[in-house]
Amino acid sequence: MIPSPSGTRLPAWAAKKRGILREARPLRRVLREVGVRTVCEEARCPNIGECFSRPTATFMIAGTRCTRRCGFCAVDTARPAPLDPDEPRRIAEASRRMGLRHVVITAVARDDLGDGGAAHFAATVRAVRVALPSARIEVLTPDFKGDESALRTVLDAAPDVFNHNLETVARLSRAVRPQASYRRSLDVLARAKELRPSAVTKSGLMVGLGETADEVRAAMADLRAAACDALTIGQYLQPTRTHLSVVEYVAPETFAEYAKLGRVLGFRHVAAGPFVRSSYHAEDTLEERT
Repeated sequence: MIPSPSGTRLPAWAAKKRGILREARPLRRVLREVGVRTVCEEARCPNIGECFSRPTATFMIAGTRCTRRCGFCAVDTARPAPLDPDEPRRIAEASRRMGLRHVVITAVARDDLGDGGAAHFAATVRAVRVALPSARIEVLTPDFKGDESALRTVLDAAPDVFNHNLETVARLSRAVRPQASYRRSLDVLARAKELRPSAVTKSGLMVGLGETADEVRAAMADLRAAACDALTIGQYLQPTRTHLSVVEYVAPETFAEYAKLGRVLGFRHVAAGPFVRSSYHAEDTLEERT
């Protein structure tokens, strides 16, 4: 188990005002009118005010109830409702009305479904492509239990970016994601690149859960060995008292070192910082490395 922190206090540089800025209200109104959800809201992301005012958002499909119980995630674990066949159209309509240039689509884990929700992902990608032909589309998927046919279904819809998060280092993986696997996540990323070489593959890590710097470096090297192109690294923040505790608030200088190492390792894009999340400034993922 991950130990609880002893007197761990939130440093000033790790504090961020949450909430919806005035400039973001029109975007939120569109979301409510069309009837779609964002992971920004469901997962209590600290960047919600900034991203909603850009405007950018990450759409969450397949409901708000997850079949997995990860120790870090604020999304509810419960029996999911049936898929809504009209949801892909509504996501596309919201994207069009918001004028998005980079659309991120994620979902709860749907282990109750034969394909893990892969066909629903694909339908949403295709609907957005029709509504916004020039938009770049990123998917942030679960591991589909390593089912290659499900992975193929998503990739056949031709997303520009395939994102699947490793989340943490090998030693802590079972405590952080008890129903997932460190090796399986690496295999999913590697196979995604093999199946669709033109897509950018992307993953994310959280720090502050008790990992060592050497373990983070090893995870980064493992991701590159799996042909992962882009990486995000951010500080874990405990969403509620029932979730895993923060063991350490990682200093900004350490994030800068991870970003530098990422470029040395050959990632085409690296974003590392206390408030970086998988979809944070996601549109930068496809920029050429300088």
